[in-house]
Amino acid sequence: MRGYNVIAVFSPDRRTMLMCRRAKDPYKGLYNFVGGKIEQGEDGYSAAYRELYEETGITDIRLVHLMDFSYPLCDEYVEVYVGGLKREVTLREEKNPLLWISADENFFDMNRFAGEGNIGHIMEHIKMHGEIFD
Repeated sequence: MRGYNVIAVFSPDRRTMLMCRRAKDPYKGLYNFVGGKIEQGEDGYSAAYRELYEETGITDIRLVHLMDFSYPLCDEYVEVYVGGLKREVTLREEKNPLLWISADENFFDMNRFAGEGNIGHIMEHIKMHGEIFD
């Protein structure tokens, strides 16, 4: 199976979250979490921290493995990680423009957000497990 990850990063005050605006298909022009491929033989946490650094420059964060999505017909899976920054950081963009979006957005709006509603689903689980930031 091919593995991927997505990473939900919250600002220190937890009011905004980091998103990228997709520069190419799939989901060109829509907002998405940062993330990428899990390399052969790489464990999930290592891949999440690596992708986060490559796409944003963020290194000082503790990630929590929140959930997984499995797509057997496509032979793919996605691991979902979440973390909150302890302090403001300077972002470094890789391919997709980065921006901070209010955590109160309607993440189920598929005209603005990628993933066929998965971002909304992930955000609802993050709300249910607010203790992950402790």
